[in-house]
Formats: sequence, structure tokens, C-alpha cells
Amino acid sequence: MLPFRLLYLFSDFIYIIIYHIVGYRKKTVRKNLAITLPHLSDKERLVIEKKFYHHMCDMFLEMIKTMNISKEEICKRFVFKNIEIYKELEKQERSVALICSHYASYEWIISMNYYTLFQGYGIYKQIKNPYFDKLVHKIRSKFNAKLITTKQTVPTIIKNNRDKKLSIYGFASDQSPKEKNAFHHTEFMGIKVPVHTGAEMLAKRYNMNVVYLNTKKVKRGYYEATLELLSDNPREVPNYEITDQFIKLLEKQIYETPEYYLWTHKRWKHGHTDSNNQEKE
Repeated sequence: MLPFRLLYLFSDFIYIIIYHIVGYRKKTVRKNLAITLPHLSDKERLVIEKKFYHHMCDMFLEMIKTMNISKEEICKRFVFKNIEIYKELEKQERSVALICSHYASYEWIISMNYYTLFQGYGIYKQIKNPYFDKLVHKIRSKFNAKLITTKQTVPTIIKNNRDKKLSIYGFASDQSPKEKNAFHHTEFMGIKVPVHTGAEMLAKRYNMNVVYLNTKKVKRGYYEATLELLSDNPREVPNYEITDQFIKLLEKQIYETPEYYLWTHKRWKHGHTDSNNQEKE
């Protein structure tokens, strides 16, 4: 496996192919940036667009590098600034719902399992290609994390709750649910969209603490994550308030450094602007 210095040289080469030659999802990225950052000029959005593709290429190779990265190396490159917040929650002997997003290095979040006593579960949407799904599963399971699909999530939580098995569940809750399955809509980046509410509803049902993970990219190959308690008593919080709080925190994060968000997904395909014009892909 390439050392990081050569890995990033290779990433620069891949960027040329992905962005300038293939143009991977460039139309979707450009549209997402245009509708969510209308206050910026075309030139400013183009700068963000190119920085995003550079970061995406870096992150893809960092994910592959995970297969042989050492504990010392990953802990140096992905630092949890206030892990003590989580450790205090473990003392309550209640499972934890960790809400995060596809921002910065969401692949390396699984290294949090080095610091936890609870069993960690990463929730992901199963990939149709069985070979790529197997590869992703192998990579993301490296740090003693168990990967479960979205369909396996509820049965797993029910079983763990019945067996009194304390766990931490990682929910990447920023992508777009199907419109027909959405229970709640909220404004995200100026556009009203359907949002995933599963993390909040399951936390309420099984009385889990709810934590938000905010990841920042410090420099190439280095990240810092901070934890913020959203609720230690979710059953007393009005429905969807935790979800709305998460969206607002993520929105603030994106506005600060937009190039590190995953713009290739059609996040706003079911969105509505203030003028009630439906955004279509």
C-alpha cells in the first residue's frame, strides 16, 4: 500500500481523470452548489467545486488506505477533541445514537471504536454491486465496528435492547429519503426537503443518548472531530426537534467550509424553494 506522500500524488492524478476527463457527476455537483449557495458568484462556486473533487479523490484513497493503516497512524490523523463527553455518557449505561453526515472524512469516523467500551455499529445502505459492497464492508469493519444495513438496523437494536447489550449506533442522517417514506420536512440550505428521522425516533423508543459528531479537515490527511450532546432525555424532546437541530448544525458546518461536503448525491431532488417551485433533477 502506498505511503501517504505517494498516495496524495496519486490522488492528484485521479482528480485530473475524474474531474477534467470523466466529469463524474459534475452536473449534479454544479446544480447542488448553485441552488444551495446562490449568494456566491459562479467563479466562487467553481473554486468550491474543484476543491470538492480534490477532497473526494483524497477521501477515496484514504478509505482504501484504511485496509492497512495502523492504530497509531489513524489516531494521529483523526483526532477526537472531546471524547470525554462520550465516555461520560457510557457511565449512564444507556446506548448511544451518534448522528453524523457525509462531511470531511466520514470513513474514518469508525476509528472511534478505539475509544469506546460499547459495541459500535455503522449503519449503511447496502451497495448493489456485491464485490464493491464486500470491499466497503471489509474496510469499514476494520476498527472492530460491525456494519449493518439500513434494513438490519431496527432488528439489531431490538435484539440488543432485549439482551441488554449496550451499543453505539452511527447514523449518517443527511441524505435524502424517498418522498413517500418521509415523516418530516425541514429547511436545509434554504430549501425545504424531506429528512431522515430514524435516529431520533429510535433514540426516543429505546431511550438512547443522542450525540452529534462534527468533523473538520485540518489539512490534507488530518481531521478533528468534536462531539456535541443533542439530548440525554430524547423522550422529553418534541418530535423532530432533535432532527432539526442536527440539520442546523450541519448547515452551519457546510457554510463555513462547503468543499468538504458530499455534493455528488442528489440531496435536494425532492426539495422546494420558498417560492414553492419544486427542484427536479
